[in-house]
Amino acid sequence: MKALVDEVSRTQTDAVGRAAELMVACLLDDGVIQAFGSGHSEAIAMEIAGRAGGLVPSNRLALRDVVLYGEAPVATLLGPAGELERDPSVARRIYDLAPVHPRDVFVLISSSGVNGSVVELASIVKERGHGLIALTSVRHSTAMTSRHPSGRKLLDLADVVLDNRAPYGDAVLPLPGGGTFGAVSTITSALLAQMVVAEVVRGLTRAGRTPPIYRSANVTGGDEHNRLLENRYAGRIRRGA
Repeated sequence: MKALVDEVSRTQTDAVGRAAELMVACLLDDGVIQAFGSGHSEAIAMEIAGRAGGLVPSNRLALRDVVLYGEAPVATLLGPAGELERDPSVARRIYDLAPVHPRDVFVLISSSGVNGSVVELASIVKERGHGLIALTSVRHSTAMTSRHPSGRKLLDLADVVLDNRAPYGDAVLPLPGGGTFGAVSTITSALLAQMVVAEVVRGLTRAGRTPPIYRSANVTGGDEHNRLLENRYAGRIRRGA
């Protein structure tokens, strides 16, 4: 794990800088960072949107939005594991239900980068003229066949690709009888997310702006500080399930 963390830190500096430039330009133009991940990748969307030490003008999109904000029945979320995230049609509903403005930038997270929902959402994002940052595993993605009808993958559509350097299959430690365990993509992806946020803060500070950063709700005055900043983006950021 330490070797992978060092590898990400060493190889992704340029991509992190380019991703941060897109996000800084978005925020200076009063945009919001829209983050989406399904399955375990949703954990990385949570690193980007709505956490202590992170950017307030950020919004998390999720597969369950079609139930929470749309009219889809709860049963939509109860199908076989992975079924919904492989369905391209869900992406249009997620986008249309979201509080998206033309100047917003999207960060889409998928280590495989081949499932229908994330590839279709990436297609919509580019069709609508948004900047798109992909956080994926180049090694895993290139070893896979796309599950999207177009044959494209998330990394084919992105303006910037952040490579979490996870291997094909994600796990890295060998089992005695064959196979592997010990998944790494969540750790390296979280590192990349925080590296980008750090560069965004640097960019905003250099531009003479006070970075709109969350304080922990578990420190004195945190709730008041956060509420004041969130009010600037009323109706544009969701904070909930």
